[in-house]
This record gives sequence, structure tokens and C-alpha cells, in this order.
Amino acid sequence: MAYNASNISVLEGLEPVRQRPGMYVGSTSVKGLNHLLYEILDNSVDEHLAGCCDKITVSLNKDGSATVTDNGRGIPVDLHEKGWPAERVIMTTLHAGGKFDNTNYKTAGGLHGVGSSVVNALSQRMIIEVSRDGKIHYDEYERGNPVVDIKEGELLPVTGTTRATGTKVTFWPDPTIFETVTFKADAIRSRLKETAYLNPTLTITFTNARDGKKPEVFSEPEGIAGYVDSLASSNPEIKRITETVAISGCRDGITVNIAFCFMQTFGDQIVSFCNNINTMEGGNHVNGFKAGFAKVINQYARDLGNLKPKDAGFTGNDTRNGMIAVISVSHPAPRFEGQTKTKLDNTDVQNVITAVMNTSLQHYFDRNLETLKKIIARAELSVKTRKEEEKIRTNLGDKKFAFEGNGKLARQESSDPSKCEIFIVEGNSAGGTAKTGRDRRYQAILPIRGKILNVEKQTVDRILVNEEIKAIVAALGCGFMQGYGNDFDISKLKYSKIIIAADADVDGGHISALLLTFFFKFMPELIYAGNVYRAMPPLYRVKPKRGKMEYIYDDKALADYRKTHGNNFDIQRYKGLGEMDAEQLWETTMNPATRKLKQISIDDVVDATNITSILMGETVAPRRQYIEENADKANVDV
Repeated sequence: MAYNASNISVLEGLEPVRQRPGMYVGSTSVKGLNHLLYEILDNSVDEHLAGCCDKITVSLNKDGSATVTDNGRGIPVDLHEKGWPAERVIMTTLHAGGKFDNTNYKTAGGLHGVGSSVVNALSQRMIIEVSRDGKIHYDEYERGNPVVDIKEGELLPVTGTTRATGTKVTFWPDPTIFETVTFKADAIRSRLKETAYLNPTLTITFTNARDGKKPEVFSEPEGIAGYVDSLASSNPEIKRITETVAISGCRDGITVNIAFCFMQTFGDQIVSFCNNINTMEGGNHVNGFKAGFAKVINQYARDLGNLKPKDAGFTGNDTRNGMIAVISVSHPAPRFEGQTKTKLDNTDVQNVITAVMNTSLQHYFDRNLETLKKIIARAELSVKTRKEEEKIRTNLGDKKFAFEGNGKLARQESSDPSKCEIFIVEGNSAGGTAKTGRDRRYQAILPIRGKILNVEKQTVDRILVNEEIKAIVAALGCGFMQGYGNDFDISKLKYSKIIIAADADVDGGHISALLLTFFFKFMPELIYAGNVYRAMPPLYRVKPKRGKMEYIYDDKALADYRKTHGNNFDIQRYKGLGEMDAEQLWETTMNPATRKLKQISIDDVVDATNITSILMGETVAPRRQYIEENADKANVDV
């Protein structure tokens, strides 16, 4: 086949966005859909950070559109050097914006200059109304193309006069791009409340016209200290140990705000942000906080005599035992790993946070000795528990605690992790069928016996000796993140896809929930990196009197099938994976060309933590209350 200049395609304007939407908004699922709104919201928040906006309104409208309105300066509408109004340049050109020279925006979340133009490209329709200089300026687009007819050198049409300033953006997501165009209101609500905590002088009003509820107003003058209090009170069964501590500082143009408290629980919960962006995977601001906090606590512990000169000192995990913390950093030139902006890469921020910890934190502890003593006591408890774990490991006969598993893993032939995947299946019956039907070159099968341990309810010693958990950890090969030690290394993961293949029934759903709880609590990086999936096996196989046999995956699809076929077909209901033969299991659940997989993701790590604790934890009262309040929603999506 000839390959020459005629084979080279050049995508003009916003066409690259429509061709590869996942590169710009992460996915075409509801997560990517909500991301469109967040991009517009971030522009309004950046106006607030510039000191020019204190009110934002977000509306989900009955016609499927979304509207974001702010009282900022308004997008510039004067002529750009390109010969067109600046608003149109911003909305139709990638990497065009006012955030590249630090003149108008000292700190900003949307720094790539692609936000507004990407939303425009992926919208069926978009309307821009800019209030500034006493006038309301109007522009409109369809799938990224202007529909308001102006010639080069002309300004936008004016539709009215006003004393207000600001920008109003209304957009209708393109149904030919996204799998759904129904915004996930709960996730948006969480994002807005989170944004209000991070910006204590900002007021955000949220209206969801689709459910008919009254508008909600989010205003959090206590800032991230109030955020910590909210997290601490999310599960009333867990008692507080300390009050909320809030410290801040500024150096080299970088502003740091930190708030934390300690609870009567194990492990830590750290939520971090940079320029209002939730850095779920952490980064150097989190690393600096952890190192700085451990250094300060160890120094005080030695000064107070809790640690003797010969003692090794507390580990970082020891000092954060029971901590809930929120870290918010404002940086003039943040660098994030990847377009998804989930990990902060700047090295200078680590030194700034360490300096803040050395001054502001010490200043607080010098005046609040009782709070300090409670934190040191938690660290001492952590050391005691860690030593008990080490005894358990020694009793198991393996000081390095390399899991041996139960010997049931059917390995694949390839050793290339990027090509390999592992199916975790319940029971020997399904395991045997999967072993027969798989592609032995790349697919491994790990059968487990029934429901694994619910790690949310168990002590660490019970978890460490559980055979099914040991088998899973041994198969994955990347170690295990314990409560107080950490030998987890995702670079050693043997499989690019970890696929939970449970039956499509209540028991299968429970098994999936238990496995996901385990991964979320002890190997969350696997979920953040997109390595965890759930297989979607069919519920039915149907064969019409005349026609092709098909697989149907849920009851709604079966009802739709009946509308076109009546009752003129044979139907088989699969009670479990073990009822399929190897060929059927391969075709429906294991063949990459025909199977359906759901990738497990976390939109909001705080909500995920709280819901996991409520639904899978030991205490009954919060679970009963949650079920009563959410029973009509049928499914909990985290």
C-alpha cells in the first residue's frame, strides 16, 4: 500500500478535540461530561483568585444544558491582533487565554488554555453572554463553529445594557460525542461544596432544575478548617482526639494553607489541592507535608522524653496515625503530571511547605502542648501496633512477608505486564471454565473461595493472615500497603488489567464490593492508575425462531428485546459464570474484541472514603441512615 503526502491528515481548528475527546476531557462517559462543566467553572474561580469575582452560579437546566455565571470582569470582547473579538479567539483556538504571562492571573487552575475551546468543540450548542463596559455582548456556536455572523474587524453584537460585569456560559453537550448527556448532579454538588471550602470569600449557588429542588448556596468562611471539620463529622461513630489545627504561610509567591485534626481511628486521610485542583494522587506538596510533620513530631517527642536518644524515632505513618488533613497550595506556575492534573510535580513547593511546618506548626504546638501530647500518644500506639504486626509476620515464617498465596493461580505465558491481565473469579466451577476458555498467552485466572474478608471491619492481624487476600497480593506482585508500613510498588505490577469477574447477581455484587473495598483501602494506586475493572457478563442468552442468537446484559435490555420480538424466542438465564461453557465465557466476558468491561474510577476520594466506611464498616446506625436516605437511588456509584 502506498504511503505518501496524500495520506497525511491535518486537523484544523477544534477538529482534533472532536476526533480525540478523551485526550482533552479524560473520557466520553459521565465523568468526561461533568469535566466540561468543571472547565467553565474553573475559569470563573480563576477570576475569583484574581480578586475580581465573589459570586458564581451553576445551573443544570431542564433542557439538558448547563449554565455557569460569574460576576467577574467578563471575557475581553475588544479586537484581538488576529482581527477578531478576543472572546471568539479564546472560544475557537486551542492554547489561547489570559493565563500564560501571570499579568492578569497570579494563580490559576486552567493553565493549558484549552478549557473553554474544548467545551465549545464538544458542545452541540454554546451561548456566551459577556457583561462589561455597560453592555451585554452576545456570541453563539454549534459544535465549535460560530453562528453569529460578523466579519473580520467587527465586534460582537450587543443585546442590551447593564451595570453588572461578568460572564455567562450556557452549553448543551454533544450527544454524538458522549455516552450520556445527563450531568451527574451529586458529583457536581460535591465539587462546588469543595470549591467553596477552598475559597472562603466565594459564594456559589447551585440550581438543579431537573429535580425541582430549591437552589443551594455554598459559602464556607472557615475555609479548609471547616472542610476538615466536615470530614471529621462524616461518621459520628468515630470520636475526635484533637481540635482542628489550621496553619498557613507564603514564600516565593507560593501560598500554603494546611488544616488537620486527629481521630480515634487508624491510618490517615489526606486531601490535597493546588490552585483549587484536587490532586488525588498527591505530589510534592503532600510529600513536603508528610516529611515536615514527621520531623516536627519526632523533634518534640525527643524534647519531651517520649523518644530516648538511642530510639529510632517514629515513621511518617506513625506520626499521622488517625489524621485527617486538607492541604491547599496556590502556585503561580504549577506543573501537573498529565492532562488529568492529579499529581503536583513542582519541587519548589516541597521546600516551602517544609519551611511553613518548621515555623507555623512549631508556633502552634508551643502554645498547645496538650494537643501535641495526644498526637505523640497516637504515634506511640502506632509503633506498638506495628511491632505486633512484625511478630505476626515472623510467626508466619517470612520476615519480608512475601505472600505465598494458595497455589490456585493459573498463570499466563507472557511476562509483559502491558499485555497481560488477570481475572479474579469466584469458585472452582467458574475458575475451571475460565482457565479452559482464556487466551493462555496473556490471561491469568485466580479463583477465590466465596466472599473474601471485609477489610473495613477487620483488624490488621486478621487481614494479614487471610488466605484469599494473600493469594491476590501474591498474584499481583506489587506488594501490600499496610496501615503503618508500606512495601507497595506499582511498578512491579504484573498485569495492566485486574478484572473482577463475579456473577451478575446479588452475591456477585457483594463479592465485587468486598474486592473493591480491599483495593481501595490497601492498594488505592491501582484504582487511581486505572488498572482495576469489573467484567460485565450477560444475564441472558436469547435465540429467536428465525434469526441470530444474542446475549443480553440486563433486564431493561431484555424488556426492549421483547418489544421487537414478542415471545417468539428461546431464552436462557445465566445464574452464574459457572453455567457458561468455555466458548460462551470467552465470547461474552473474556474476549477483548467482544466483552464489556467497566473501569473502576474515583471521582471524589472523600466521598468514596466516607461511603466505604458507612456501607462496609462495623457500625450499623450510619449505614441504616444512609440506606434510608438513598434507597430510591437503587445504586451507589463511587
